[in-house]
Amino acid sequence: MAAVELIGVTKQFGGRRALAGVDLSLPEGSALGLLGPNGAGKTTVLRLILGLASPTDGRVRLQGLDPFRAQARQGVGYLPERLLLPARISVRAFLALHAQLAGVSPEAVNGEVEKVSELTSIGSRLAEPLATLSKGLAQRVGFAQAFLGSPRLLLLDEPSSGLDPIGMREVRDWIGAARERGCSVLLSSHLLSEVERVCDRVAILHEGQVVEQGETHQIVREGEALEDAFMRLVRGDPGGQEFSAP
Repeated sequence: MAAVELIGVTKQFGGRRALAGVDLSLPEGSALGLLGPNGAGKTTVLRLILGLASPTDGRVRLQGLDPFRAQARQGVGYLPERLLLPARISVRAFLALHAQLAGVSPEAVNGEVEKVSELTSIGSRLAEPLATLSKGLAQRVGFAQAFLGSPRLLLLDEPSSGLDPIGMREVRDWIGAARERGCSVLLSSHLLSEVERVCDRVAILHEGQVVEQGETHQIVREGEALEDAFMRLVRGDPGGQEFSAP
């Protein structure tokens, strides 16, 4: 069963078409990099997967179920691109609340908060109000809440935003550790070098359509970086031969 699947999905916003016949699949246990220029439809895809919007046409499945069913979202960790944190509560209170929302039992909440805080190196900041955190620390808090409850699926939208090189390296380690325990990952990012390091699959969106998807090593030609393949597929390469994944 695919962790995430979109079949013939079209999405209209008024007179604007955001997605047009998108087929997309994230096999269980894989890490899929969702790539595309600004306005390509990446955020719309994530909103559909999370049940925050309905497709105009086509079908979306999250862990085999309709995303609007609460059961489909169990075991899903999500880090949005723009993380809005309540200003006045502490980091600990924020994580404790989200641990409960993630289904962690009341007696296990404190231990779970300590675990994800240690993982993301924010243990010394648990008593601080969220409003006092730098952008990088706030992003670490966002990661910590996404990891609560050991999710089976991680949806990460621009996860390296606001992080320094050390933090970016840690993101790779966190994703790697999640995959080692069988977690599926969908990573939307403009940092193609980071995607190439952590994702075994790639889907490239352009103008609301998937122009390519498949295993990363198949999409990237010999001698290319993922950035080169992205530019070739999005801008076009008259001298090249388009790859078509099975």
